[in-house]
Amino acid sequence: MTDMTLRAEGLSLGYGDRLVIDRLSLAVPAGQVTAILGPNGCGKSTLLRAFARLIRPRAGRVTLGGDDIHGQETRALARRIAILPQAPLAPEGIGVGDLVKRGRAPWRGLLSPWSAADAKACNEALDAVAMTAMAGRPLAELSGGQRQRAWLALVLAQATPLLLLDEPTTFLDLPHQLDVLGLLRQRNREAGTTVVSVLHDLNLAARFCDHLILLGPDGPVAEGPPSAVMTAPYLARAFGLSALVQADPVTQRPMVIPL
Repeated sequence: MTDMTLRAEGLSLGYGDRLVIDRLSLAVPAGQVTAILGPNGCGKSTLLRAFARLIRPRAGRVTLGGDDIHGQETRALARRIAILPQAPLAPEGIGVGDLVKRGRAPWRGLLSPWSAADAKACNEALDAVAMTAMAGRPLAELSGGQRQRAWLALVLAQATPLLLLDEPTTFLDLPHQLDVLGLLRQRNREAGTTVVSVLHDLNLAARFCDHLILLGPDGPVAEGPPSAVMTAPYLARAFGLSALVQADPVTQRPMVIPL
């Protein structure tokens, strides 16, 4: 099996004169569901963008399976990594079905005919996010939550072994948040897909994820399983938050109660 371990090695990232992440080194475990957590402005989305090769490091590098992602051919990398950014943009007037079809681009040549495998991937992706009935609707006519699910279907249709998602539960009500995170975990369990998401809800992260990366205003605070990361001292250091952490009565995973 191809090594899908994603690593930051001495990674420094920034915009203009502002340094956002300074000499960060960590590994995202392959075959697990990981959440990147932390307060606003700590660099969560910036780190995810670097993992997706959307920004170039000022120093250090990002590797996938030991290879620098900036040295990999674009189409080959797009067959390994799919990204759902925080505010994706779509062409004006595009329909849901046509949007999802764009997820198949890395697998098709310029003149390649649409295949049964392409159709199957798109249909399964739409079904997974309960958007099959919306396939013929213009994206612009949908609610924020429906649009978010359409974009998620595009990412799933890309059929990569690594998914990077920046706040995938944005605009979703609680039942749909649970559905999406449950779907991502199911994808991981059944297909071995490595999932990395930026999340804000600490309790949902603890419930659905195997591995947490907690960032603070001054850099990384902790990483590891939820039981090791979701502690009162680490939350105070990252968020300046006073909280009680106890076992969730349903899942027995950490549950954060702000004080």
